[in-house]
Order: sequence, then C-alpha cells, then structure tokens
Amino acid sequence: MPRHRPIFWQLLACILFLSGMTLQGAEPPRAVIAKALITEDAEEQSKLVASLAGNTDPLIRDLLTAWKEGTLFIFEAPAGLAGFTEGEKLAVTLTGEKDGEEKQGALRVDTAEVLKDGEGKAIRLLESDLSAAETDSNLRVAMKGVLDVFALSAADSVSRLKVVTQIGLDQDPGLLAALRAREKIEPDAGVRRAIRQSLAQIELKNEDAAIRIGAVKELGAMGSISSQDALKELVRNATAGDGTEVAATAALKAIATHVKWVNFYGTFFRGLSGGSVLLVVAIGLAITFGLMGVINMAHGELIVVGAYTTYVVQCVFGPGLALSPFGMKIALPGLNATGAALDSYFLVALPLSFLMAAAVGLALERGIIRFLYRRPLESLLATWGVSLVLQQLFRSVFGSNNVQVYSPSWLSGNWTVFDVILGWNRVFVIGFAILIIMGTWAILNKTPLGLLIRAVMQNRAMASCVGVRTERVNMLTFGFGSGLAGLAGAFLSQLGNVGPLLGQDYIVSAFMTVVVGGVGSLAGTVISALGIGVVDQSLQQILLNPVLGKILVLAGIILFLQWRPAGIFVTKSRSLEG
Repeated sequence: MPRHRPIFWQLLACILFLSGMTLQGAEPPRAVIAKALITEDAEEQSKLVASLAGNTDPLIRDLLTAWKEGTLFIFEAPAGLAGFTEGEKLAVTLTGEKDGEEKQGALRVDTAEVLKDGEGKAIRLLESDLSAAETDSNLRVAMKGVLDVFALSAADSVSRLKVVTQIGLDQDPGLLAALRAREKIEPDAGVRRAIRQSLAQIELKNEDAAIRIGAVKELGAMGSISSQDALKELVRNATAGDGTEVAATAALKAIATHVKWVNFYGTFFRGLSGGSVLLVVAIGLAITFGLMGVINMAHGELIVVGAYTTYVVQCVFGPGLALSPFGMKIALPGLNATGAALDSYFLVALPLSFLMAAAVGLALERGIIRFLYRRPLESLLATWGVSLVLQQLFRSVFGSNNVQVYSPSWLSGNWTVFDVILGWNRVFVIGFAILIIMGTWAILNKTPLGLLIRAVMQNRAMASCVGVRTERVNMLTFGFGSGLAGLAGAFLSQLGNVGPLLGQDYIVSAFMTVVVGGVGSLAGTVISALGIGVVDQSLQQILLNPVLGKILVLAGIILFLQWRPAGIFVTKSRSLEG
C-alpha cells in the first residue's frame, strides 16, 4: 500500500468531523484507542485515530495525550490469564503507588477495568515488563488533527481562540474544512474574527494566485499583526507577474499603519492607567499636604497599611494567617473559601483598607501632627521618623520579605480591542480613580464636613471665632486623607507584591504630582497625575529606555516649576499666604 502524506490524516479527520460519522460507528472512544494501540499496521493506527475526529468526549484528549507522553503500554497476556489466550495483546496504563518492588496496578484502556489474574486478584506490573506504545510522524499528525478539532469545540472562548490562532500560525491546510465548519456555529465575535484570520493565513499557501491575493487583501484589511512574517515570506517567494507581491506589499504597509495606531492607543491607555495609579496614590496627599499644608513623609507607610490590610483579609478568606510580632505567636483562622467566595475578599478589603489607614492617620494626627501645624520643617522631620518606625513595625509583624496578594479572577484578565490589550486591573484603577475624585469632590463641596474643611483651610481664625471646632476638623481631614492612602495601597496590592518599602516607591512621585498640579487644587492633581503618566509612557515607548524616560520626566517637572512655581492652578487663601 502506498504511503500517504501526513496531511491525509488531517483531511480525513476533518471529513469525518463534518459528516458527524466515524469509521467505528457507535464504538466507544476507549475501544477505538485500545484497538489502535495494539494494531501493528501504522496506517491502520492513523486511520483509527483519525476516526475519532468530531467526538467531544474529554476521554479522547486524555488518552491521546497520555499516548504521546508515553504512559500507555502494551501487555502480552501470559498463559493461564482468564479470558485471554497466551500472547494476546492488551492496551493498559499503570496506576497507583509503586510497591516495594516498583510494581503498580494496571488498568485496561478499552474498559477502564483493573487487570486481574485467573483468581480475580489485581495484577501488579513493572514498567520494564511492558512495551511502550510508540508513535511515528503520521500518527502524531493524525493525533494533532483530532486534538485540534476537539479543541475547536472547547467550552470556553479563550481556549477556542488560542487553538484557532495557533492553527493560523501553523498554516495547516488540513484544518481548513474544520475551521469553516466552526465559523458557521461560533457564537463569540472575537473567535469568529480569529477564524477568518486563520483561514486567510492558511490560504496564503494556496496554489491559486487569485485565492492567495484574496487572502492577502483580507489580512491587510484586518490589520493582522501575526501575519506579517507569512506575508514577508510570500513577497520573497512570489512569482513575477501574478500580482501576489504587489498585494502582499500593500498589505504589509496597511498592517504597519495599524501597528502604529495600536502602539499609540496602547501607550495612551498605559499612560492613562499609570496616571490613574499615581492619582490614587496622590489624592490622599492632596488632602493632607495640599489642603492642610502638612508635609507628611509617612504618607507612603499609610499606603502600606492599606496593602497589608488587603493581604490579611485575603488570608482570612483563605487558609488563615500565622504571625509572630515581637516573638508572640498570633494565629488568625481562615474561612477556607474558594471560587467566587474567595474572589469577594477584595470587596471586603477595600473599605477595611480605608478604615485601617484612617485609624492610623487619626492616631498620627492626635499624637504628633496637631502639635506641629504651621511648622513644616518640624512636621517633615517628625513624620520621616514615624515612617522609619512604621517600616520596622511592618518588618516585625509581616517579615522583611514581600508577600503576594492574590488577584480576583475579575481583575486578572483583559480585553483586546483592535489588538490593543486592556488589562482588567488597569481598567479598574481608572474607574477607581474616577470614583475617588467624584467622592472627594462631593465631600468637600456638598457636605457639612466639606464646608467646615474649606472654612478652616481658608481662614482658621475666623472659623474658630464663629464656633467651628478646628481641631476636630483637622483630625477628620487628616483621617480622610490617610484613608484615601489606604485605598491606594489596596489597589497597588493587585499590581505587584506587598512589602515594607512599597510606599517609598510612590511618595516622591506623589509629592511631585501635588506640587505640579498646584497645592490645594484637586483639579490640578488630576491633570498633573494623568499628564505625568501619559508623558512617562510616551517617552518610554519612544526612547525604549524606562530609566531615561523617567529622568526626562523629572527634568521636565523641574523646568515647569521654574516657570510656574505655584503649579498649574494657583490656590489663594489666607492660610497659604500667611
């Protein structure tokens, strides 16, 4: 019998998939694979495997994967084995723990039953007593065809998208029919687009020039970034005069333009999200420094309070937490939640982070800050000392190593819009920053507390004369600003590891943001944070050097402050002039 090319088995798998039939009729997948394992004819093996195409039984994937990995074996029945003749072959897999003689139990592949001897006792075998089920190139191609068709019917769209994309990159003509069939029933728009792209990528290898040119134009119109290498190869190998080279060159130019726009929007999104992170960090400082005029060098540690609070809440929802502060052992029992219940820990951690950081801020204001109003140098030195104490406290309680905070599933994925990747965590921080700004503005402008805060900040003496309890207002304002720092820490825990020095990475940038925006101006803080974020990301994209980009941003801020020392917006009040 002539030897078939490997593509034959993929074409056969697709034909069987489309017809909804298999060569084995109603024969179960186990039996088909077991028969293929003991068949000595290589072409018959490939034919049996290809007949499984279109069957969605997960067992097919598991058994074929085990076969490829070499964990399926051939067992020859010895004399006296009940139900079998001597030398009869059986497909088996070893299972269970090895005993002292390195033997394991054996399961029959065709029935999943334990292999037993004539007395009904389970047979234990050495791996060396068995023959490994081997594969050749044709058989592996047939397996790949079945597994690819199987993966096209996966329950989740992410898995389907992954396999469709890989099929397009492989440019395997044997899967054209399966892709076209899947396109007609595919419910997800993103996967349908990927199928169209993969179909066009495969058609680049078509012998018909008209079909190739049609596929090239489709890829160019789609802005298919993953097709650039295939199109360049097509240009190199194009036949003169058939129009393929011209079409491929035009498609590459269209894709290059698309890539520029993707980079532009991607950079803008990263800058916007980076600026939002900076805004979340700086908004609390805009309250304590901008409105109150207090230089709080411990603001970064208030961020860490919020981050560690999130970590503790996560552990309480999970397996619990054991701490050893100052030699004492403290055990916090866990709820051992899983799935959606475990993911909900972050919703609980957000308000608790605000409250814990606010409580620490109130203690700091009552214990130290209230004695240092209108004394900026002393407050700077005192809060710097507090920051060092808090850092050592964090090390004593949680250890000097960073701890990892688990991200909920609803913050771990991303959207891809026209090839621009929008991470859910970055989208969340943008929305989070908007809510914080709206909430802060509403509190300062639409509540009695906000009225008192603005009165005290504009003219403390006059507010005191009309009965405003200025010390209480100072305490609540500082607590509110500290609570906002705790919220920033909760979100920063989703972007990286949490450690005692987490706040130090942001404190300088936060002060720069507040100063550039204008001390006391919330609107200026928003514009400053977003502007610094976008400029920083743009320079990194242009210069391809993050460190140099940050240096240029810092130099730009210094030059800007030379031109406008008061920042973007100048806030005039008696307290700032005095």
